[in-house]
Amino acid sequence: MKFSQPIGIDELIGIIKKDVVIKGNPLNQIWGINELHSITEGDLSFVDHPKYFERMLKSKASVIFINKEVDCPEGKTLLITDDPLDAYLKVVAHYTHFSPQKEAIHPTAKIGEGTIIQPCTFVGENVVIGRNCIIHSNVSIYADSVIGDNVIIHSGSVIGADACYFQKRPEGWLKLDSCGRTVIGNNVEIGCNVCIDRGVSGDTFIGDGCKFDNLVQIGHDTYVGKHCLFGAQSAIAGCSHLEDGCVIWSKSVINKDLYIAKNTTLLALSGIDKNVTEEGTTLFGAPATDARKKWREMAYTKMLPEIVEEFKKLKKEFEELKSKM
Repeated sequence: MKFSQPIGIDELIGIIKKDVVIKGNPLNQIWGINELHSITEGDLSFVDHPKYFERMLKSKASVIFINKEVDCPEGKTLLITDDPLDAYLKVVAHYTHFSPQKEAIHPTAKIGEGTIIQPCTFVGENVVIGRNCIIHSNVSIYADSVIGDNVIIHSGSVIGADACYFQKRPEGWLKLDSCGRTVIGNNVEIGCNVCIDRGVSGDTFIGDGCKFDNLVQIGHDTYVGKHCLFGAQSAIAGCSHLEDGCVIWSKSVINKDLYIAKNTTLLALSGIDKNVTEEGTTLFGAPATDARKKWREMAYTKMLPEIVEEFKKLKKEFEELKSKM
């Protein structure tokens, strides 16, 4: 999320209304809010777990809410508080809002020439839709979503819903409010009942020429490159990065925060749980590995009953021979 104009440390503290200890540069200004995975220079972020302290302190963030007294890197501002996430969410709430909408298409929405929007479709505040698109009935396009030219979205799909992003607390799950966007490129086709969530703080991005079958889920802050294809019921968890030309077949899944190299193919009923760095690989299984290797393993597995029986037979013969000796 980016601001229209920067805010200083004093204004920031006034927004959160919490006692903080300031370390580092007190004159820093922030131009936006972002989480660790998508920080740019001038951003405000937070960290509340020792696992991520070092990575956050080395990030491009200019101002950081943190819950531990640590050395401040040169040029940054640390705001030490007992609950960094609470402070972060107060800033998000200050700059975001939910406005009930009576119209099917919000007056602020910008819709390009030649675009057709069928009845019973919802288009939210500040949505931008390009030229020559077809948006079928019962599609919901949430506020701030951006859709390119020549895009087709079939019935029942939801673009820009909140991220499924919560932190476990003693009293239950704390929601991290979404203030990012969903951005869809040109010449994309989205099937029925597809859900593409908005970013928590940055953008969920779908590249030009991507194609989606029905019932696909794309999680928050995920980047999908150009000309990727998704089979029915496939799912990509939040903050993953897919390069151009990936093919994800039906009922396959990719775990969160993963990198998937260009032209990777994930065969049906498979799951990726670690980065894929070699381009052009075909993967199968859960966890997915090289498809040819996995098929050999499956062939060997089918042979196990015969191998066990042969082993029993040889063992019996050995015992008989041993007794005679």
